[in-house]
Amino acid sequence: MAVRRRSRRLPKRTRRRLQGWGTVAAVVVVVWAAANWSVVWPVLVAVLAVAVVGGAGWLLLRAHRRAVDEDRTWRAEEEARARELSMTEVDALSWQEFESYVAALCRRDGCTKVVVSGRSGDLGADVVGYLADGRKLVVQCKKYAPHRSVSSHDMQKFVGTARPEHGADVALYVTTGRAFTRDALGLAMRQDIVALHRDLLGAWVKGAHLESLLPLNGSGAGPGRRPTAR
Repeated sequence: MAVRRRSRRLPKRTRRRLQGWGTVAAVVVVVWAAANWSVVWPVLVAVLAVAVVGGAGWLLLRAHRRAVDEDRTWRAEEEARARELSMTEVDALSWQEFESYVAALCRRDGCTKVVVSGRSGDLGADVVGYLADGRKLVVQCKKYAPHRSVSSHDMQKFVGTARPEHGADVALYVTTGRAFTRDALGLAMRQDIVALHRDLLGAWVKGAHLESLLPLNGSGAGPGRRPTAR
């Protein structure tokens, strides 16, 4: 035989008494607050201020987290795109797409605040950003046919703007062309311009880190690919 559980509810009379005492207590608090309003209102204002500031802080924190998540997702997509292309696909890019792709490679390797100029009159600063150690990076992107070389004249223009106009700590000249001419490469070496020809670009595309390519500066142009004369 099942045992009926006793109800733990308070008797109706007791509940009424408690409700009555609660009402009386509320009235007393209201009367006291009205009589001591000069003391109460600063406390109420402080409580409201804390609530408002806390709510605003929570909203800002939520917005910050959302922005960080979106930036992380965007960087992951850029890095995936940078890894997936081959040099054949790079050759098929327009010059505008090539600049955006070089920017994606920079971001992949930890560069920050990377901006693509994408306009004429940029004075050689096709891509601007900052390396992981804080140095300012200025990149000239030259979308050439695979058999072409970068001339001394092209290099002179970049030398004249990379540091004087843009304040570059690291000036990088990237080309899809096979090499730099002898005079162009000599000028780059004297003026501390990093020359990244097709072979070095190919290594970058395949995953080599930008920091590891900077010291190479024009070397390794491939078998039988000596820089041509000016």
